[in-house]
Amino acid sequence: MDRKKTRIFVVDDHPIVREGLAKLFRGEEDLEVCGEADDVPNALDLIAQTGPDVALVDLSLRGSNGIDLIKDIRVRHPKLPVLVLSMHDESLYAERVLRLGARGYIMKREPPAKLLDAIRRVQSGQLYMSPAVSERMLSTLSDGKSRPDQSPVERLSDRELEVFKLISRGRGRQQIAEELHISVKTVEAHRAKIQEKLKLKNSSEVLQFAIEWFRSESVN
Repeated sequence: MDRKKTRIFVVDDHPIVREGLAKLFRGEEDLEVCGEADDVPNALDLIAQTGPDVALVDLSLRGSNGIDLIKDIRVRHPKLPVLVLSMHDESLYAERVLRLGARGYIMKREPPAKLLDAIRRVQSGQLYMSPAVSERMLSTLSDGKSRPDQSPVERLSDRELEVFKLISRGRGRQQIAEELHISVKTVEAHRAKIQEKLKLKNSSEVLQFAIEWFRSESVN
């Protein structure tokens, strides 16, 4: 008896990753890939055309990022569950994307069996997160306060975090403005807020902190 397969739309800017995921899903009787994209505009167009059951989204995309895509999907396709599959550490991003409306977060270093379980869970209406993230979120909700172990970087807004990441890559104000499609004045305002929230003295300290932060994140 033929069962309806869960149709997955994959958004990742690495062709090898997309092909690997498609191969993984082809080995499952209840899953299939219905489309793929490597940036936000193509993803939005093709999701509208293909009508998937689940969107599997990376946070680092060509010319944009998965956070913007999650926001857009939330507006255009509010019933479409989004599962984030990313190399970025969940301690910084998981709670952020869940607040934006994603149904789950899983890191790329996890074994395939966990990814398959996560997809089936979010497709069935459940949330998927690691026990560590679940415990942190429940702790925050229970006392209504920020966690004592919360990193100051976690307090950055979504846009401030984007600017912070581009600073870590050595981008200047003009380059950041062009990549994020905002004015140089807005970039300067974000840099000032980052400096204030991280309690740093000047732009040089912001740059050094950004480089060290994202280097340690990639190691973890």
